[in-house]
Amino acid sequence: MRALLLAGGWLYAVAIIWLSLTPSPPQVDIESGDKLGHFLAYGLLMFWFGLLYRSWNARIAYAAGWIALGVGLEFAQRATGYRSFELADMAADALGVLLGWGAAAAALRGRA
Repeated sequence: MRALLLAGGWLYAVAIIWLSLTPSPPQVDIESGDKLGHFLAYGLLMFWFGLLYRSWNARIAYAAGWIALGVGLEFAQRATGYRSFELADMAADALGVLLGWGAAAAALRGRA
């Protein structure tokens, strides 16, 4: 079962990469919908892996990796010529990772 959950998490990470680089991503028709999408996407990603990896070192590694992914994808978007580079997207990604970490820690609190 764990292998299936890990595969699902990595598939979700690949979906984030694809959505970040596609020329026509889905639009969220609310104010700052793009930032909300970044925040929620990276929050869910960290929450998922935070539930699967309970050690402090693993969570640090995943958090750093997901934040680096968000930063790297912004630079990749700039290089595409059809997507834009935004520091605010990087901030939304990082805040989402922090929220996901906290939510996973809260969900696991008191469990062995």
